[in-house]
Amino acid sequence: MNRQSTDKAPKLYLLTNDDEISTLLDKLERAFDTGAVSLLQIRRKSTLKLYDLATVYKEAEMIVSLASDYNISVVMNDDLELASHFGTGLHLGQRDGSVRVAREILGDDVVIGRTCHADIALFKEAKREGATYGAMGTAFASITKPRANLVPRAVLKKAIAFDLPLCVIGGIALENVHQLRDDLQGMPVQYIAVTADIMSHSAETIADKCRAWQEKLNNW
Repeated sequence: MNRQSTDKAPKLYLLTNDDEISTLLDKLERAFDTGAVSLLQIRRKSTLKLYDLATVYKEAEMIVSLASDYNISVVMNDDLELASHFGTGLHLGQRDGSVRVAREILGDDVVIGRTCHADIALFKEAKREGATYGAMGTAFASITKPRANLVPRAVLKKAIAFDLPLCVIGGIALENVHQLRDDLQGMPVQYIAVTADIMSHSAETIADKCRAWQEKLNNW
């Protein structure tokens, strides 16, 4: 479960945004139809604040159902109850619960990720607790997190040396992913996590964006 993929090309890990649900589903379907997306994280921060629990579950059900149609694995952001209800995976921040407990509840077959920031000790702990991957970032400064601390490339290289797949996140776009590749000297990364560089665009451009991402990652 925790072995780094022998395939050198990273996989595209798409995170949802807070688009209105019909717009979001349209974008996701166009993205999924390209075959470029390997993993989806349902991250709906505004939905959790603005809507009642029934709406949260209804929207999650629609997204999970769509992903299932395309055989794409799903992880819930920070919500063990939602993950348990829908039988999905889970991504946990450092303050959002135990990976070990989540693994006991969700089972061995689902994806469970852990935010590790730029800390090798947290990455090692994620492996010990049974995480499927450890997420490190921020890779590049971004509009959403302009003051986030950038993860040193040396730390990413150390993480890659461990027997736990690495997810790199934060400010990664088509225009800079080649720089990340060059910084890491083509070392294997399991997931490249992307939100804004795909989801902030109009539905009509999503497919082209995803295909461009697939080509970039295939040439890692």
